[in-house]
Amino acid sequence: MIKAAISNAQGQFGSSPPGISYLLINVICCSIILNLQTNYSRNGQDSWFKSLFVRKVDPRKDTHANLLTKNEESNLYKIQFHNVKPECLDAYNKLCEDVLPSIHADKYYPCELVGTWNTWYGEQDQAVHLWRYRGGYPALTEVMNKLKQNQEFTAYRKERGKMLMSRRNQLLLEFSFWNEPVPREGPNIYELRSYQLRPGTMIEWGNYWARAIRYRQHNREAVGGFFSQIGNLYMVHHLWAYKDLQSREDTRNGAWQQEGWDEVVYYTVPLIQHMDSRIMIPTKASPLK
Repeated sequence: MIKAAISNAQGQFGSSPPGISYLLINVICCSIILNLQTNYSRNGQDSWFKSLFVRKVDPRKDTHANLLTKNEESNLYKIQFHNVKPECLDAYNKLCEDVLPSIHADKYYPCELVGTWNTWYGEQDQAVHLWRYRGGYPALTEVMNKLKQNQEFTAYRKERGKMLMSRRNQLLLEFSFWNEPVPREGPNIYELRSYQLRPGTMIEWGNYWARAIRYRQHNREAVGGFFSQIGNLYMVHHLWAYKDLQSREDTRNGAWQQEGWDEVVYYTVPLIQHMDSRIMIPTKASPLK
C-alpha cells in the first residue's frame, strides 16, 4: 500500500530529491495510520490499535501506603492549617500554648505534637500544627473520642473558633526513606514545601526521592517527608530546618554542586502540578524549635 502511494506521488511530482522523498513517505504513512485508526474505530475494534500507542503499566499488587511507608511503625500524621484573624494571632498563639502541650505530655492520649508554627513567608496570619499518632487510625480515633470528654479542650475549640477565618487538615503517612521528625534545639526556621503531584505518579516520586534524600542531609536540614491519605490526594509535604534564610540559600545551592541532584530535579519536576513553599517560625509550644 505504501509503495503504491509513493509511486503515485512520484508520478504526479516527478523525481524528487531524497529529502522530498522522505517527506512524502512521512506524510503518506501518517495518512495511512489515520485511515487505519478510523476504520478500526468504526468497526468497534480499536482496542488492538490503541494498544500500540498506550504505555503498558505493570499491575500493582499493593497500595501506595504499603509500598512507601515504614510499615513496622504504623505512624499516622495530621497536619492542620489555621487561617487566623490578623488581630487575633497573638491571642491564638497564647491559647495554643496553654492547651496543646498538656495533650502532648499526657500519656492518656496516644498522640504527640511534632511541631507548631506561624507562617512567616507564604500565607500570612496562618498557624500550622503537625501531630503524630503512634498506632495509626485506631490511635487517631481513640484520641478524638477522649478529647470529646475533655472539658478544657472543648472550651479551647470554642474560643479558638472565634479567632479563625478558615481551617483545613490532612491525614498523612511518612515516607520510609525520610527521618522521623524528632524534637530539635533552636533557633531554627522551617520550610514546608508542598507538592501537588499528577495522579498516578506517587510511586515514581518516591523512587526518585529515595535516592535524592542523601543529597539533602549534609546539614541536618531534612526533618520529615509525608504524603496525604485523606484530604488533598497526591499531596507531598517536605519539611526542612535551617538556621536562617541565608543558610537555606547556601544549603540549597550546595545540593546543585553534587553529581546526580540535577537529574533528580529533571525527572521529578514533570510529576508536579502545583507547588508551594512556606517559611515558618516555631511557636513557644513547638518541640521542633
